[in-house]
Amino acid sequence: MNTASHPFRVANYRAFWLSRLTLTLAQYSMLLIIGWQTYNLARDSGMSVGESAGQLALIGLLQFIPLLLLTPFSGLAADRFDRRNLGRLTILLQLMCGVTLAALTWSDRIDLPVLYTVAVVLGISRAFAGPALAALAPNLVPAAILPNAIALSSIAWQVGMIVGPAVGGVLYEVAPPLPYAAASALFIVSMIALSAVGDVPRGSPRSTDRPIRQIRDGLSYVVRNKMVLGAITLDLFAVFLAGATALFPVYARDILHVGATGLSQLAMAPAVGAALTALWFSFHPLKNNVGPKMLWSVAVFGAATIVFGVSTSMPLSLAMLFIIGAADMFSVYIRQSLIQLHTPDDKRGRVSAVSQMTIGASNEFGDFFSGSLAYLIGPVAAVVAGGAGAIITVAAWAKIFPVLRTTRTFDPPEELLITEPNDPLNETAKRGPES
Repeated sequence: MNTASHPFRVANYRAFWLSRLTLTLAQYSMLLIIGWQTYNLARDSGMSVGESAGQLALIGLLQFIPLLLLTPFSGLAADRFDRRNLGRLTILLQLMCGVTLAALTWSDRIDLPVLYTVAVVLGISRAFAGPALAALAPNLVPAAILPNAIALSSIAWQVGMIVGPAVGGVLYEVAPPLPYAAASALFIVSMIALSAVGDVPRGSPRSTDRPIRQIRDGLSYVVRNKMVLGAITLDLFAVFLAGATALFPVYARDILHVGATGLSQLAMAPAVGAALTALWFSFHPLKNNVGPKMLWSVAVFGAATIVFGVSTSMPLSLAMLFIIGAADMFSVYIRQSLIQLHTPDDKRGRVSAVSQMTIGASNEFGDFFSGSLAYLIGPVAAVVAGGAGAIITVAAWAKIFPVLRTTRTFDPPEELLITEPNDPLNETAKRGPES
């Protein structure tokens, strides 16, 4: 029996990782071009910078509404049905979006209503994909190397964020339909890779309650577990306030004057910082003072956002975005490890759904907030105010959730290791890592 000392020694995890990488490449390439087309269509129609930023806000809102409405049910689905099948269905839905956008862009029939509609469909697919894939990952590797697996999964995500926008911007300069065509091909690869994941052990559902009761139980668990609640809501409010990414098209066209190529570089910079941080953690897992370090990383995230907001220099802006990405990845690594290791497997889908809903609120709804604030007070003031808000959030959460200040390791509480006799997590705890 071989010992799995690294996640890549597990065949199911390798297939999952490839699916995650290609899915993220496709998503972020497509999302960047959707934002770029939305902003330029608005500007070319005679809208002001503020009004065009408002259209970006609307794109974010239309992606968030399905997440808000569907996430509790998608979390329950991830706990009751095969998580691989849910993942494949959501990838298929995104593939249909990519093909549609490629065809309409090629025929020069792309317009704002089409982009708004696609934003809604993407929100629906991501509402179901997030909990299913997040809850699947812990079933693929032994618990002892789960933090390494989370870091590697984050690398796939961050590499997708780096290469996706870069390739999308370059391909758009060659021919506007190309980014969507490339994204469609990557969605196909992602679906094939996810199909290669074989049967995986998972805890059996322990509740026979009605679905609404099970959803409520999942939410109740998050509220009762102050560690999980504090980690989730810290990200919610910090990233919600300091979300500068939605305004990248504004900075690329009207502040830094760097065009579509510069837009790709702006999108890449935080992803490079995040990917390098995740790569470090995949080989050097964090072990001590994890709670305080998470708080400090969010404070650095806010401070770098402030500097980016006032910068009119492309090199300085890229440097600050690199720091933003590194600090955010530092926080994500700690937060996701704590949430997964402090949650029983039979609740991971629902807790992951709550986590995704807050991530959606901080990202998509945060885009709406940033775009709306930019419309009201201007893009620079909006970014600076958001960075200051993130720092204030850290100070407040350190007081409201003292467990974040006192948590030293990732080790879950003892009661989470006392599981059903046939629970694979319990067997892993007994016998150590296996492949």
